[in-house]
Order: sequence, then C-alpha cells, then structure tokens
Amino acid sequence: MVLKVLLVVVFFAVMVGVGLYCRRHATDVNGFVLGGRSVGPWLTAFAYGTSYFSAVIFVGYAGQFGWRFGIASTWIGLGNDFIGSLLAWIVLGRRTRLMTQHLSAATMPEFFGKRYQSNALKIGASAIVFIFLIPYTASLYNGLSRLFGMAFNIDYTVCVIAMAVLTGIYVIAGGYMATAVNDFIQGIIMIGGIIAVIAAVLSQNGGFIKSMEGLSLIENPATPDFHGVFASFLGPNPLDLLFVVLLTSLGTWGLPQMVQKFYAIKNEGAITKGTVISTVFAVIVAGGCYFLGGFGRLFTDVIGVTEAGTPVGGFDAVVPAMLQNLPDILLGVLVILVLSASMSTLSSLVLASSSTLTLDFIKGNIVKDMDEKKQVFIMRVLIVFFILVSVIIAIVQYKGNVTFIAQMMGISWGALAGAFLAPFLYGLYWKRTTKAGCWASFIFGCGLMIYNMLFKATMPAFLQSPINSGVIAMLAGLVIVPVVSLFTKAPDRSLVNDAFSCYDAKVLVHASQSLGGDETGE
Repeated sequence: MVLKVLLVVVFFAVMVGVGLYCRRHATDVNGFVLGGRSVGPWLTAFAYGTSYFSAVIFVGYAGQFGWRFGIASTWIGLGNDFIGSLLAWIVLGRRTRLMTQHLSAATMPEFFGKRYQSNALKIGASAIVFIFLIPYTASLYNGLSRLFGMAFNIDYTVCVIAMAVLTGIYVIAGGYMATAVNDFIQGIIMIGGIIAVIAAVLSQNGGFIKSMEGLSLIENPATPDFHGVFASFLGPNPLDLLFVVLLTSLGTWGLPQMVQKFYAIKNEGAITKGTVISTVFAVIVAGGCYFLGGFGRLFTDVIGVTEAGTPVGGFDAVVPAMLQNLPDILLGVLVILVLSASMSTLSSLVLASSSTLTLDFIKGNIVKDMDEKKQVFIMRVLIVFFILVSVIIAIVQYKGNVTFIAQMMGISWGALAGAFLAPFLYGLYWKRTTKAGCWASFIFGCGLMIYNMLFKATMPAFLQSPINSGVIAMLAGLVIVPVVSLFTKAPDRSLVNDAFSCYDAKVLVHASQSLGGDETGE
C-alpha cells in the first residue's frame, strides 16, 4: 500500500509542477489555447494519442467489446491506429494547420464561423461542443474510480473529486502547453504500463498460446455451431465490429479536442514526425487495450456471468476483475496508467470546452469588448465550471446507475462527429461547401443522436445502438453536406479564394522532398 500511495503522490506532484512551470506560456489567448502554435512533434503526437485513449477505452470499451468480440476486438485498436491516427494526420494535419492559422481560428467553431462567414454557425457549433462534451467528460471518471476502489479501497466520490481538482490545477495554471507536456509524460507511462499489464495478465493463464487455447474453448450461445468464435479472426459479429471500428476511428476526425491538436503544431517537419510517432503510440496503446480486453471471458470465475450472458456488475467490471490479482507493484503502475489516460483526456476536453465557450459564444455576443487578459481569465473560470459539472454528472450517474461508460461515450462521439466531421473535412478541401450544408450536417448528426437517447425503443433494432447511430450520422454527413451545398447558393468566391490562398503560397523545400525542375517546369 505504501508503494502504491507513493507512486500516486509522485505522479500528482509532477503533474502540478509541470502546470506551474508552464504558466509563462499561458499569458495570452494564443499561448493558453494553442501553446503559441509552436508545439513540436513529440508533444503534439503524444497529446493527440493521450487525448484519444482514456479510461473510457481502457476500462469501458476494452471490457465491453473484448467480451462481445473476443480477440477480434484487437481490430478496433488497429482501426484507431490506421484510421484514427495515421490517416487523420495525413488528411487533416497540414491543411488544418495552414487554414486555421490563415483564418486566425483557435477553435473548431471559430473555424466554421470564419471559413463560412457565419457568426450563427459559430454559435451553433459552440453550443454543440458545450452540450456533448460534458457527458463525454463525465464518463472519464467511472473506469478510473473502479480501479482506485479496487487498489486502495477508496470511495468513488473521493476518487472523482481528487482527479478533477488536480487536473484543474495544472490546466488552469499552464493551459495547452502544460497539458501537452503532461500528456507526453502520461503517454510514456501508458506505453510502459500497457505492455507490463498485458504480459502479467497473459501469464496468469499460462502465456499467450494457453490463453488463446482457453479462449477457443468458450462457446457463444448465439452461435452454437461456431466453435472457438471468441478466438476467431472476426469474432461472432463482424458487422457490429465494423461499426465500432468506424465510430472510434473515423469519429476522431470530427472531435474538437482532437482536431485542435493540429492547430498548435510547429512546422512541416513536426507534422511528418508527429504522424509516425502518433501511429506507433496508437498501435501500442489502443491495440494493447483491446487485445487485453479480448481475454476477458477467461476470468468468468472472478467476474461472474448473469443469465443473460453478460458480466456481473456490467461491462465496466470486466477489466478491473482481470487485474485485481496482479502484484502490488503492477497494480500501482496500472493505477498510474489509467490516471494518465483519464487526466490527459479530461484536460483536453475541459480546455476545448472552455476556449470554445469563451471565444465563440461569450466574446462578441455577450461581452462585446474583451481584452486578452479577460479572455484568459474567463477560460480559467469556465474550466472550473466544466470540471464541476462533469463531477456532479459522474457521481449522479454512478449512484443512480443511469448508464455505463460506452453508452455515454458513444452518444457524445456520435453527435460531435456526426455534426462536425463532414463540414470540417469539406471545408478544408472543397470550395463549393456552403453554410447551409454545414447546418444540415449539424441538425442531422445531433438530431439523430438525441432521438437515439430519448426514443431509442421507437427506432429500428439496428439503430438502437448509439454506436451504430453515430456511424450512420457520420457517413450521412459526408453525403448531406455536398448534396445540400450543390442545391444552395454558392459562397462568395472572393472570400473562399482568400481562405484557400494559404495552400497556394510557394515554399522552398529540400531536394529530398522534391525533384525540382527547370524554369519551364519540365
């Protein structure tokens, strides 16, 4: 116990120390929100990865989908790697950095407002961010607190409040730069921790081969003729697996707290290196989490199974049950791992929420004249507000057993990605995109997820899952935006050309990046 407590105390001390050290970077809006747009590849890549993978992934999703799909759940981690990380950096990284700097946009709603010349669009987007990031933020606490309760026998409420207060201190003090530096430290812990935990869990069942053999002997009542389905390549339900991959991978392209990482990156070289670093990080952390969760059914003697075939205590209880017999030193590492994952995502979410509400809703609409110092002050106050609200929701959700982690995350991801992915992507690449197309995507994406949340029973069986509804919202947006844009008034050509002029500037590059040519271009 002394060792575990010491590890946690040192971890918290380092996080707070970094926040206080980075105060000098958080004196104005650009520094507080974007780190002065001078963040290097390692910090940006780790900030992206640690914001992506939280306790929601490690405890909620790994437990639920590992139970449902067996070892095939590893595909979710690989999708997060190649679609959610590698492809996202390639498709969005450079263009996002160039256009947001050209438009002087610090948030996703501000990008929409300036790219489509619509203050109403900016306000609408900020309202969506405010509404749907809160339940996502609240969902972060549950998995962490389950593990804390297991390791230290501490009450859930105490765990939630401690994590929230300490995260708030370093974000309020140091802004984005403190978040990025702490994300790097937390990312290193996550990589080492997940490798150690996987090795320890597999050793409990005789190693990898024995674990796979044990998994292959477990039958699925829904597919009695398919023996060894949980050790198979695509698991018992490939279609559901595909939809989970799409939501958790493609969905990141429309999440404000993820895309905003590209706003702050330093230069071209940082984008190239960051792409590689982020991809490797995702392979280890996301792939490792879902791979670990795939062996959850080997621990049914510890977890217990209901008559319906679900784990006793819900899916969120699977991973903690798998880990409860680990040695104390590994349990301490595990707690730090999940602390790192949760606090990095929490800091990213509250910073995105507070900056959006301040810069896109309050500034210029409620308070007409706001200097830099007042904007930073309001953002700091709102960070406290968002953390407080998320804590209250998390405690009420836990005490009332309202829902579990994956549902809350699925609804938030589905609404945000369904609303924003298509307008943001087309805004970077297609000059003909109109604000009417954006509104159509906003309304359809949020409308579908709200309907799913309130009237799920009236929907077709396939769409009753918030995950499936979220994927439909995203994919529909990719069709809705261009169709509506083609049938509505084209945007002002001069304004659009100005926005895209940032891509036309000529730059000098090394010969390793271009063969060059003579003056005729031959």
